[in-house]
Amino acid sequence: MHYSAVLALHLMAATIWTGGHLILFFTVLLPTLRDKNIDRIRAFERRYEKIGIPALLVLVLTGLYLAWRQEPEFARWFSAATTISRTIMVKLSLLASTAVLAVHARLFIIPSLSKETLFSLALHITLVTMMAVLFALTGLFHRFGSIW
Repeated sequence: MHYSAVLALHLMAATIWTGGHLILFFTVLLPTLRDKNIDRIRAFERRYEKIGIPALLVLVLTGLYLAWRQEPEFARWFSAATTISRTIMVKLSLLASTAVLAVHARLFIIPSLSKETLFSLALHITLVTMMAVLFALTGLFHRFGSIW
């Protein structure tokens, strides 16, 4: 039951994280790129951060737990010798890439967001959204017949 509860939390957090970024991309970013109204992005971010950041934290913690449950030897997480180790490596790579983009956006783009810097933020949002989808698909493929 414990494993199932952690997996359920992981899936709910993944739904919030991935779904939130898909909503951000399709319903906020694309219209913002058309009309250059950056206030739309700021408003979404203020509301989404309240649920998105906690979901990401739950996602990371439960993901690490689930990885450890399936491969308790930490060194094997980076060996690429098994399907689970390859899945873990892909997920950790996506996590690191997401973190780098998020920190860069938070420190260097969002504080001085303007119509001139909008394209840079749009690139970050697009990449993080793609990585969120890849996170979900990697978990799905692992669970139901890995492509790795």
